[in-house]
Amino acid sequence: MTIWDAIILGIVEGLTEFLPVSSTGHLTIASKILGQQIDDPAITAFTAVIQFGAIAAVVLFMWKEIRKYAVAWFRGLRHPEYRGEFDHRMGWFVIVGSLPICIVGFLARDIISGPLRSMWWVAVSLIVWSFFMVAAERLGSKSRPLEKLTLVDAIVMGLVQCLALIPGVSRSGATLVGGLFRGLDRVAATRMAFLLGIPALVGAAVFELPHALGGDVGLAPVLVGTLVSFIVGYASVAWLIRFVAKHSIEIFAFYRILLGVVILILLATSTITAT
Repeated sequence: MTIWDAIILGIVEGLTEFLPVSSTGHLTIASKILGQQIDDPAITAFTAVIQFGAIAAVVLFMWKEIRKYAVAWFRGLRHPEYRGEFDHRMGWFVIVGSLPICIVGFLARDIISGPLRSMWWVAVSLIVWSFFMVAAERLGSKSRPLEKLTLVDAIVMGLVQCLALIPGVSRSGATLVGGLFRGLDRVAATRMAFLLGIPALVGAAVFELPHALGGDVGLAPVLVGTLVSFIVGYASVAWLIRFVAKHSIEIFAFYRILLGVVILILLATSTITAT
């Protein structure tokens, strides 16, 4: 992998990690265009490791909230009288909501990095999950702010997040859909999706780091891709929060369907191969 490849993939990661369009799907497509072997363990690992940049971006953007919840959580552990506060409970919501994808991701790691790394999976998942996004937007009441989040909401969003292990579904899109179906407003669902994404992305990146560095990718491309994903990711996070406050997420669904159809046509005509 060249430095230019790493820069391009870093841009793709930063732009798509927190948008409901599937960063894994787009990284798979971009890697394919760049001539990479998308089912190569080293390439799979690289795309997971550069998520460190996106993680750093969302942590920086939401640092005040993260710090507030962390302080309240630890304070509640020491002092029972604080355990009824929302900020303390929010700490538990993030922990509990993050467990499903950590467990499923570990148990299904060979499937995720193997058979699921196919352009067919990406195309079909992009299209199918788009209909869930439209349904969530139109059927969800969008009436509850983040302060009304419950443990059940966190569990549901955490379980739905597991579907993002399928390339093309989108981790942020999955959790966002779960939140909307639970009646959360778009901003609340999006911010919770960001918070649930931090443990999931950290776990995946740490697990894949040895594979990325031990393959043919090299340290320099990993560092460059991570840095680029951080810079672009921060701008993407800030933009998405402003966007969902006033706009429907259906525009992302329509884009996903169009992209998925294009990929299917290219695959069906043997213009591109599945792996």
